[in-house]
Amino acid sequence: MPRLIHLNGPSGIGKSTIAQAYAERRPGVLNLDTDRVVCLIGGWRDTFFETFKAAQLLTLAMAETHLRTGHDVVMPQLATRVADIQPFEDAAERCGAEYREILLTAGKAVAGARFAGRAATGGAEGIDAVINRIGGVAVVERIHDQLGAYLPQRPGCRVVATDGRTTAETYADVVAVLGETG
Repeated sequence: MPRLIHLNGPSGIGKSTIAQAYAERRPGVLNLDTDRVVCLIGGWRDTFFETFKAAQLLTLAMAETHLRTGHDVVMPQLATRVADIQPFEDAAERCGAEYREILLTAGKAVAGARFAGRAATGGAEGIDAVINRIGGVAVVERIHDQLGAYLPQRPGCRVVATDGRTTAETYADVVAVLGETG
């Protein structure tokens, strides 16, 4: 049974890095990062939030198409509202696929520092510039609080703490949550 593996968490926590490593080790897995899809749409920097809505629809269609081929999709995407992720759960169900959500988390100060470090190096293809423009680390800290309120609404979501963990250790924890090795 194919799976839609949703890696959730604040900006800079490691979702994209873990998703890339996962897909690279598993032929046929689609690494479907909405932040990368949004960057494919002209003018996205000036109209990010409007463009992001279109990118989510494209991501949803891509996920559903790939799941129908019988292959897994790993989707690194922040979601703090059930309404934003429900269409993806519904798509997985329509495809006879399993939906798995894993929240990568760290303490608020650690999450903010990771974002600031990544933003300083120009990570995430400019998405960090958008976040910095609307408040930077303060936005990441608000996201941290929003995820705290979101998590109780998601009883099937598994949490992987990344505090003090290397990327390799976090990857191993994610794979273990999925019931796999390597």
